[in-house]
Amino acid sequence: MQKKIFIAAGLAMVLLLLYFFVWGRSTEGDENIIITAKRGDFQIDITTTGELEAKNATRVQGPAGLRVAHMYSVKIEDMVDEGTKVKKGDYIARLDRSELLDKIQNENNDLQQSLSKYTQTKLDTALDLRAARDELINLKFDVEEKEIVLSQSQFEPPATIKQAEINLEKAKRTHKQAIENYQLKSNKAVAQMQEAAARLADDQSRFDFLNKLLSGFKILAPEDGMVIYKRSRGSKVSVGSTISPWDPTVATLPDLSTMISTTYINEVDIRVVKKGQKVNIGLDAYPDKKLTGSVISVANIGEQKPNSDAKVFQVKVEINQADTTLLPAMTTSNTIIAEVIPDKIYIPLECLHSQGDSVSYVIRKTGIDFIKQQVEFGKSNANDIVIERGVKEGDKLYLSIPEGIADAEVRYLTDELVADN
Repeated sequence: MQKKIFIAAGLAMVLLLLYFFVWGRSTEGDENIIITAKRGDFQIDITTTGELEAKNATRVQGPAGLRVAHMYSVKIEDMVDEGTKVKKGDYIARLDRSELLDKIQNENNDLQQSLSKYTQTKLDTALDLRAARDELINLKFDVEEKEIVLSQSQFEPPATIKQAEINLEKAKRTHKQAIENYQLKSNKAVAQMQEAAARLADDQSRFDFLNKLLSGFKILAPEDGMVIYKRSRGSKVSVGSTISPWDPTVATLPDLSTMISTTYINEVDIRVVKKGQKVNIGLDAYPDKKLTGSVISVANIGEQKPNSDAKVFQVKVEINQADTTLLPAMTTSNTIIAEVIPDKIYIPLECLHSQGDSVSYVIRKTGIDFIKQQVEFGKSNANDIVIERGVKEGDKLYLSIPEGIADAEVRYLTDELVADN
């Protein structure tokens, strides 16, 4: 009986010790997590979200010549759904034609006036020249008559002969002036016809141009592909959007064999991003799919982030793998590997504390005790930081400051050297 009591008491004591040293310390463990300093290659990376697009794509554009027609804002009236697969020549979208039809009607009115003017000028000049030619013929006959009269008056008195000579000279002079006048009228007629013809040709050319432009308001696929509408600052072209005469692109037909992820990097981080850096890529749509890529372009000029004072720089990442599941506009997570520093000791950022403005330290566990150890640190990433001096591989460090040691003295690196010696 007594033996059973001792056994029961022993079990109770064990349970009590377990409570204090295991379950009781679990709460403290949650508050005072201890980690181990690691040695290895230290990776500095930048993680950002992006959006997939094809590296190469055929542009689907509205009609060229809107600026020539003085049309600076043309609305999209109808369009097929994004993602529609089309064949070359298939319908994609239609633009609002109302403004252009008004211009065509006005130009047609001008064309009809020019045609009427041309016809009238042609008739007038023909009649004028015909009358001038008839006058020349009559004057030529008059000269011939005067010559006959002169020839028949050779046996007449001298005064009669002299008068016949004068009449002949006048007839010749009138005929000569008529020839010169006819030449002037002919030149004038040619100039009038050229002017009327030029105006008619100009109006006809504008009328033909506007009609050709009208045919482009029905936008067709230039190649086979899947329709992806143009995006600008996150918003895409839709019914009611307007296209610019300087860039009449409505959509693209992407080549899905090579994809890129377009992302924007904060101006604070852009200095470490360089062309050619490796990138690890994840897809929101397929969390288990892991891809790789490389930076192919870094913008030299920043742009304003919407609803923010921060500036961002566009970065394009080309994906190495060809994957049929990759589609434009999918969201990606991009981890750009800016630098890999070989063989470094590193710890979580939470382990690094500061005292004043110049002393950084960690709290190192030594058996049942601790040391507030000054450290020199190097580069960091989003989670960890390199420790150049003050921590060795395998050191046990507190992630946060335990209770009761905030006022303890810091062991400086010079003291550590003395202690080690």
